[in-house]
Amino acid sequence: MTYELEEIRKIRNKLGMTQTELANRAGVSQSLIAKIESGRIDPTYTKTQKIFAALSELEKKEEIKAEQLMTSKILSIGSNISIKEAIDRMKKHKISQLPVIDDSKLVGLVSESTILEALLKSKGTQVKEVMQEAPPIVSKTTSIQVVSNLLKHYPMVMVSEEGRLIGLVTKSDLLGRLYKS
Repeated sequence: MTYELEEIRKIRNKLGMTQTELANRAGVSQSLIAKIESGRIDPTYTKTQKIFAALSELEKKEEIKAEQLMTSKILSIGSNISIKEAIDRMKKHKISQLPVIDDSKLVGLVSESTILEALLKSKGTQVKEVMQEAPPIVSKTTSIQVVSNLLKHYPMVMVSEEGRLIGLVTKSDLLGRLYKS
């Protein structure tokens, strides 16, 4: 990430840091930070690099990860279940899609849209006959930017840790988190 000198104060304030805290992290003096922010000094390239490296590292730590967005209770359905049962489960829990999981393995996704399409075409009575491809699986440390981009193409993203599904993120989860921020 590239920064301009004028941005140091804004970024430091956004991160809730004092000049002294930033100076300590960057290995420079607090007075140097104060002089840069007030525009009274043009620092050396080396000092500037240290300050920007510290800011960049702090911003990465502040970034929201999939683990913070996800719903840890995974409501799912098996592929051999009837469409009627899938509809009943979605209505009961007021959700519009369910991951399809067989033997702890994600095999597909069934949604109101896929079921509606199947019913209109009189096609299939079981989830496995109407499900769509499985949604993507990301690590719990995946950034909000990556999750957001995936949600533009998929109705949900599954979250895993060490090969085990631990949660899911929907557009609703993302909107809820971003609206609070």
